[in-house]
Amino acid sequence: MIIDIIFHTGLITMTTEQSLLERSNAKCELCSAEDTLSAYNLPPEGQDTVEQSILVCESCHAQITEVSPLSEDHWRCLNDSMWSTVPAVQVMAWRLLKALSSASWAQDLLDMLYLDPEMQTWAESDSIPALSDEDSEKTVDNNGTPLLAGDTVTLIKDLDVKGAGFTAKRGTVVKNIALTDNPLHIEGRVNGVRIVLVADFLKKVS
Repeated sequence: MIIDIIFHTGLITMTTEQSLLERSNAKCELCSAEDTLSAYNLPPEGQDTVEQSILVCESCHAQITEVSPLSEDHWRCLNDSMWSTVPAVQVMAWRLLKALSSASWAQDLLDMLYLDPEMQTWAESDSIPALSDEDSEKTVDNNGTPLLAGDTVTLIKDLDVKGAGFTAKRGTVVKNIALTDNPLHIEGRVNGVRIVLVADFLKKVS
């Protein structure tokens, strides 16, 4: 009897993964990666069914199970996967966006994601620890110095400004910068034109 139960449980798990592979076209249902895929049953733990499970890659699995910290940049993939027609994927996308909602881009997506009352209850039945300030990706200059809104920076190399018809010269001072949703970029005014600049090409003025 014990052998039969073990065999039966293994058969169910295998069938679930096979069904998920077919449903997802053998891609992670959150980020579309194709390597090291596995079934993940959404908590709170229920039946190990296709309807309550999603197929995820190793990186997504590590973050949603808290093995690795949440990476803002990685989860920008939710901009696409949140529109999945699969309820379990929508619920996981909602939980992740809720955890990341301290980032403006994630809050914007969360505001757009509508769940019917039953799915909303399911989504709120469990949570993922919120992104902390320590985990949040910071905008830093070429020396690794954190950049904040209102800072003054200088360019450390000549930059061609596409569409503006000029080159921002090395040594140009950019005052009162603004941060963007992308931690790799800032916004600033050069030659009277507001442009996006790569933070790695900048040096903060003390």
